[in-house]
Amino acid sequence: AESLRGLRTVGVLREDPQLGLVEMAEPMGVVAAIIPCTNPTSTAAFKAIISIKARNACVMSPHPAALKSILASAGVIKDAAMGAGLPADALACMDAVTLEGTQELMRCRSTSVILATGGIGLVRAAYASGKPAYGVGPGNVPVYLDRSADVPRAVRDVVAGKSFDHGTLCSSEQALVCDAPVEAQALEQLKRNGAWLLDEREAAAVAQVVVTPQRLANPDIVGRSAVFIAEKAGLRVPPETRVLVARLTGVGREHPLSIEKLCPVLAFYVVRDWREGLERCRELLRFGGTGHSAGIHAGDETLIREFARAQPAFRIVANTQTSMGATGATTHLAPSMSLGCGAWAGNITSDNITPLHLLHLKRLAFPRRVAGAAPAPAREVAATLAVAAADEPGLDFVAAAEVEKALREGRKLRLRPGAIVTPSARDAAAGSDVLVPASR
Repeated sequence: AESLRGLRTVGVLREDPQLGLVEMAEPMGVVAAIIPCTNPTSTAAFKAIISIKARNACVMSPHPAALKSILASAGVIKDAAMGAGLPADALACMDAVTLEGTQELMRCRSTSVILATGGIGLVRAAYASGKPAYGVGPGNVPVYLDRSADVPRAVRDVVAGKSFDHGTLCSSEQALVCDAPVEAQALEQLKRNGAWLLDEREAAAVAQVVVTPQRLANPDIVGRSAVFIAEKAGLRVPPETRVLVARLTGVGREHPLSIEKLCPVLAFYVVRDWREGLERCRELLRFGGTGHSAGIHAGDETLIREFARAQPAFRIVANTQTSMGATGATTHLAPSMSLGCGAWAGNITSDNITPLHLLHLKRLAFPRRVAGAAPAPAREVAATLAVAAADEPGLDFVAAAEVEKALREGRKLRLRPGAIVTPSARDAAAGSDVLVPASR
């Protein structure tokens, strides 16, 4: 709520006298907000608040498994909003939930836009409704722990993020990918932070309880405590256990606990170096979290940038919890409970959804150009580009792809003082003079 306090969503948002442009905010209309059983109260409050902030009406369709809590949350928000002057009909929540009712809400002529959070089927139904829709994809979030990291702090963050709300956030850590040299230290820190390390037999028993034969999270386990899950699997763990940790060697259907689990069960992988760690994280994202989020704990900023460049995710969170970092609580990402995964995951946006996604911009434009004026001759354009190229100040960051392209084209890459060159870029440039100071 604090992030929204100074956000302008009414009247003129921006004005540029030099360009003669004025941008004004217009609400979309009625928002159909589909509320999941994971984080039902916070998601209901979030969608209601951002809808109202953008001057829209909001109608919620609750998940049947969380109907009472969602109705209660909607009531609290509505009472507070009406006390501040909100019209009574501007916020509503369906109290009899059926699939047919939700589909009718999404198709309703009065509905202007859909905010859909839920399973893949629900999100696809929202996009198929014929209405504009913001659907969000699943988040099988991997976290890489590098040998350069502050291991105690990193493990503390991973356990705190995974145990928050019993692991139901879509940005919650799902797998810890550990660099081999710090494996022993990481395992010791996991124990110190309340994790129970499962042996092979125990991990198989937990997988039977947590994952369905269709390789989906068991809805009866979603949001349950680590102790509850262990008991259901026939195990006895200390009552203070926060997270169950299962060592895995692969990703895919034959490794059930490599999916997004939506509970405090964490997969644990060991890799030989950062290159293998980078690839393991890519595998996990492609198995069920494409476009969502990934995390890295490392002291080497060059490596962090290389990791971010290579991951098929739109939120890369460094040296903090992914659960809190991706949602904006411990970072300056836009605070949000709805995280878009972009076209890679069939979503319309890769943004953290805010009130600005629920309004239109009306633009007033004054003349600043003469109609029919001829463009600059081609030779003038070419001369301008040549001057710009000659004055090029040099690069601040170089990855392997840029080096390989420059080598193919016979070009040199000019580096500013202090420029960051990734390890793989240095490997690609070895034996050549492709990297030169900007002054040459």
